[in-house]
Amino acid sequence: MLLTAKSRPILGLDITTSSVKLIELSMSGGQYRVESYAAEATPPNSINEKAIVDANAVGEAIKRAVKRSGARAKEAAVAISGDAAITKVIQMPRTLGENELEGQVEMQADQYIPFPMEEVSFDFEVIGPSEKDPDMLDVLLVATRSENVEQRIAACAAAGLTARIVDVEAFALENACRLLTHQMPDGGLGRVIAVVDFGASSTTFSVLRDLKVIYTRDFAFGGQQLTEEVMRTYGLSMEEAGRAKKEGGLPGNYETEVLGPFIDDMCQQVSRSLQFFLASGAGREQPEQILICGGCANIPGAAEMIQSRVGIESQRGDPLGQMKVSQKAKAQAVKKDATALLTACGLALRSFD
Repeated sequence: MLLTAKSRPILGLDITTSSVKLIELSMSGGQYRVESYAAEATPPNSINEKAIVDANAVGEAIKRAVKRSGARAKEAAVAISGDAAITKVIQMPRTLGENELEGQVEMQADQYIPFPMEEVSFDFEVIGPSEKDPDMLDVLLVATRSENVEQRIAACAAAGLTARIVDVEAFALENACRLLTHQMPDGGLGRVIAVVDFGASSTTFSVLRDLKVIYTRDFAFGGQQLTEEVMRTYGLSMEEAGRAKKEGGLPGNYETEVLGPFIDDMCQQVSRSLQFFLASGAGREQPEQILICGGCANIPGAAEMIQSRVGIESQRGDPLGQMKVSQKAKAQAVKKDATALLTACGLALRSFD
């Protein structure tokens, strides 16, 4: 299932602890267009630390999103989190035929996967000739526990969809970064760019060189912390706090006493992630630009504050910036949510592989 390609329209379906986001893209004359979009809140306690514990409840949320979006496609691409996947580049002789290669990869996979093979779903993709040895091929091996794949297939099935592709979030993010090239110097070619995707409960910090991810780090931090602080400070329910955070109407001290400290935390997390990246290997160079994505990227002044703190040009990432949008998707306010759609877009792009 992992890494499988497909040419029919596929719904990009990003399932997180806070929401289910669904997007459908089409392409005409070299330009992408958003055909349909919807987001639904994830039912409480249906996902625990990125593992789906109640596939039927998640399936109901997906079903609502499909209905609201008006999407007709019945196939979806979903992703498992990077920390649930094992990825490894292995070398194989160039002389192997397709079937022999598959057998050899399966034999070697055993060495790299710390679980019994019968509990594992894995796939591989040939990257190309190995730089280390011209007689060998570099092959990307990706594996995860089968239950991670099965949970997502079951949630899609409960919504009446087929999970045609099960990807890995880090690969979906790399795929989506081509939609950010309009914001990058030289379209990202030959450049080192950081992309920070602030989710509800976790954030992914990635560094791309020449549009390829060379470093990625997930950490527990996200917009939910701001929602919880709003709840605590103003005695609101989770739903009320989430709405007030987005729509405004909070007391005058909100910006100085609640929002300000949260933006400070965002800056600190980015700064720390940069330090981890620079210390992660020889020849690491400071990124030239940081693109801030996820729901938190919409906080007024957040990108500017990060730029002033870390000293690197920072701006809000917009994966839909160069796209046309159908009337149907406009009605679902897809542009307003654009910064949070990196993973969903990366998955929807699998339609065109």
